[in-house]
Amino acid sequence: MARQLGVGTESLRTWVKQAEIDDGRRAGLTTEERAELTRLRKENFELQRSNDILQAAATFFGAQLERRQQKR
Repeated sequence: MARQLGVGTESLRTWVKQAEIDDGRRAGLTTEERAELTRLRKENFELQRSNDILQAAATFFGAQLERRQQKR
């Protein structure tokens, strides 16, 4: 069957397995759940990166403020 479709056997096996999961005939993450997990992981990465940037900025500006107060 895989040869007739022009795909590898493992690819076909993976597609069939995922179709069975999506139909509820097999346990595992559905295609929708997998897509949501990927989206949430990307969002989490971006939020962590933003948080790191904000923490660095707070440290920088806090040090600037401290230097200004010491000059007075």
